[in-house]
Amino acid sequence: NIIDTVRMVREVLKVEQEAWPQAMREAVHVSIVNDKSKMMAERLNSLENSVISAILLVMIVVVAALGLRSATLVGIAIPGSFLTGVLVLYAMGLTMNMVVLFGLVLAVGMLVDGAIVVTEYADRKMTEGEPRHRAYSQAAKLMAAPIISSTLTTLAAFLPLLFWPGIVGEFMVYLPITLVATLSASLLMALIFVPTLGAYIGKPGTANPEEMKALAGNEADFSHVGQFTGKYLNLLKWALDRPAKVLLAAVMVLFTVLGTYGAFGNGIEFFPSTEPEMAMIQIRARGNLSIYERDGLVQAVENETLQVAGIRTVYATTRANPGNEQAEDTIGVIFLEFSDWDSRRPAKQIINEIKSRSHHIAGIIIDHKEAEMGPPVGKAIQLQLSSRFPDLLNPAAAQIRAGLDEIGGFTNEEDSRPLPGIDWEFKVDRAQSAKFGASIASVGSAVRMATVGVKLGEFRPDDTDQELDIRARFSDEYRTLEQLQHIRVQSTAGPVPISNFVELSAHPKTGTISRTDAKRVIVVKADVQEGILASEKVTAIENWLKTANIDPRVKVAFRGEDEEQKKAQEFLTKAFGVAMFLIAIILVTQFNSFYSGILILSAVIMSTIGVFIGLLITGQPFGIVMSGIGVIALAGIVVNNNIVLIDTFDRLKRTVGDTRKAIMLTGAQRLRPVLLTTITTVLGLMPMAMNMGIDFINRTISFGSPSNQMWVQLSIAIVFGLAFSTVLTLVVTPSALMIRYNVRSWWYHRNDPKVDPQLAE
Repeated sequence: NIIDTVRMVREVLKVEQEAWPQAMREAVHVSIVNDKSKMMAERLNSLENSVISAILLVMIVVVAALGLRSATLVGIAIPGSFLTGVLVLYAMGLTMNMVVLFGLVLAVGMLVDGAIVVTEYADRKMTEGEPRHRAYSQAAKLMAAPIISSTLTTLAAFLPLLFWPGIVGEFMVYLPITLVATLSASLLMALIFVPTLGAYIGKPGTANPEEMKALAGNEADFSHVGQFTGKYLNLLKWALDRPAKVLLAAVMVLFTVLGTYGAFGNGIEFFPSTEPEMAMIQIRARGNLSIYERDGLVQAVENETLQVAGIRTVYATTRANPGNEQAEDTIGVIFLEFSDWDSRRPAKQIINEIKSRSHHIAGIIIDHKEAEMGPPVGKAIQLQLSSRFPDLLNPAAAQIRAGLDEIGGFTNEEDSRPLPGIDWEFKVDRAQSAKFGASIASVGSAVRMATVGVKLGEFRPDDTDQELDIRARFSDEYRTLEQLQHIRVQSTAGPVPISNFVELSAHPKTGTISRTDAKRVIVVKADVQEGILASEKVTAIENWLKTANIDPRVKVAFRGEDEEQKKAQEFLTKAFGVAMFLIAIILVTQFNSFYSGILILSAVIMSTIGVFIGLLITGQPFGIVMSGIGVIALAGIVVNNNIVLIDTFDRLKRTVGDTRKAIMLTGAQRLRPVLLTTITTVLGLMPMAMNMGIDFINRTISFGSPSNQMWVQLSIAIVFGLAFSTVLTLVVTPSALMIRYNVRSWWYHRNDPKVDPQLAE
């Protein structure tokens, strides 16, 4: 546990410092940098508050709709499901993290759906005069099949995500695990615990008894329903008079919204960007610089950085060799730890000010890398050039760098070509050296004397445990290239110049050699400027490559973010197809009707209208990872209301006898539970969708918290998609049921005009 470990380290440091002499305590300051425990604690606290706010919002709606006692029964499902989910995570050896906490936020609105359906039906029966034990018994029996099916369809949507490979899969796998565990537990709560407790403490809620009685039985009287229900029934009656037009209008809206988003939307991105807590400033410079010259340049940038507000910690390192994932010409790195996000400017403005202040320092390039909250993928644009002909790579890399400048919109460009430099090669003529009796080893020792020196032994001072090398080498005036030509080695004829049998030649310096699949590779990297999506620039580069006439022996492939984005897109497309297949099997098994299954699956497709409407309204791009997960999650949620609706219709159709009246009665009876299940899920995610955080301990409300930014796209997809799908469920689905009846009636009446349309149905 990182938080506990850092807390322990702080205590140890405190004890150690207290034992120091006073002078040392005043002269030496010890602090912990890159303290991720603080950041983790803040983000976990923010998500914990999001869970609390989601529970409160859901319970407020349930209490208002069902009454305090019925809402208490529904509320029992929340802690019971949460505890079961946490126990499953503990049994699997997993820890609590921000993905798990968001999974609980997402689950709050869904896990109460089954309990709401059972409680609402029992509430209706108690209002009609049934005793509470019989009412809850009937509710559990009649609603068991649709609740089980709706829960299984939701689980079927998330199950494929358990097999997500790669970096993104390792990051997001906690979400489906949490949801599968909690939703499975909610099924037990809805069908066992809630009815059992309801049989003892159940009580009719706040529903209008006259309206309940008017909608009960086969002879429903729609004239006694409430004003809201009455308006809905008038809308439903209007839709049933023209069902084909309603269905056609829904399809036209789908294509219109998709076309509108394609024209005016904000495009596609891999993973949502979040406000970083830390960043690294990379100082790049070229030339044969000593470590002291490099340190001087790094110190100059560090001094400018210290003048910038909004930074808590500055830690600089001068390097002789670049580290991993750094450009070849990196001479130093400055680590930045920003102040709290709500008390400073955005990180991009701070970094831009550092670059502006350091602009006057000649000979350096300022690059930066922000801490990534999601899966680490490096710079947005990464092109890998590979070939079996190494001489072709450098010109191709230079050509692509020129192409990036031509396209524009990039920043922090770099490549892995070796830095300009010279390697001096001593080529020994073995036959000639043999004539003088000089060996290769003697030549090497003589050259070392003029360069790094010859190691004679080791020495360990009394004040250190490290051994020091004892070396002998020529004085400074003899350590030059010119003197290398006059070095003498011992031979059988005495000391002779090595120029007699050694040829000294200069060659381009070779840096790090990288290979992939036995081919030499060079990587060109770049970030995109603020406000530009990486996907747009990838498309522009692909179009430029078609006309760039790069040597065909050089293969150019996109790596990094684009590669991970394509992998995630391919997996989510397959996962969506598998989820739809599993849902279709459950639906056909439940209803024994292909039409009902296709009807419910079409509602899933139509619900994407709401997703793109939400992205257009909020100005968010479509995130491959987050919006993609949102669409898959929506598939499992949308089918729930349709399952309960069609199940009720099939039951009423057998008793009422008139299909149109059965549809009207189904809409009237299912209006309240459909709206309740939708509103609870929407309200549970609404703070996340608004990027709003509520701190219940400090009694503050904040917007734009980094811990919430990552989940905005997913929340928007579910909130807007589910809200729009509710309209489809209450209007378009009944219209589709009416179309089936009209088509069957027309077909049977055509073959036999005397047949009763109801018998045909």
